[in-house]
Amino acid sequence: MNTTEQKCVMVIDSALPLGLIANTAAMLGISIGKLHPEMIGSDVTDATGYLHAGISTYPISMLKGDESLLKELRLRLFEPEFSGLTAVDFSDVAQKINVYADFAQKTAETQERDHHYYGIALFGDKKKVNRLTGMLPLLRA
Repeated sequence: MNTTEQKCVMVIDSALPLGLIANTAAMLGISIGKLHPEMIGSDVTDATGYLHAGISTYPISMLKGDESLLKELRLRLFEPEFSGLTAVDFSDVAQKINVYADFAQKTAETQERDHHYYGIALFGDKKKVNRLTGMLPLLRA
């Protein structure tokens, strides 16, 4: 895979408390890594001989969004123009539930319009990702 043709970004609601921003980024990162294990480089050894687990071989931009932008972004992902992109979302439905089976059930019972998105991770064709997110500012603490 060519890192110059692919891109990974996370768009997170900047109005969230810092702990929830961190939790959202962690959940998105775990899921995107599961879907694209080729993003993760091999383990490395330091000069002392200690092992360090591989990290993403792609830079991951953390972008600033808000609830309405995330909702709009999520809906745009269903347009044919953006087919082929991998998208992972994290919403209030997921964040409020600790048992995965309960999350699956609650999601099945919740209409799209009733999800309040905390963040969305995108991975795929750089041009498509840029069309969706290129105008967004970096998320800063």
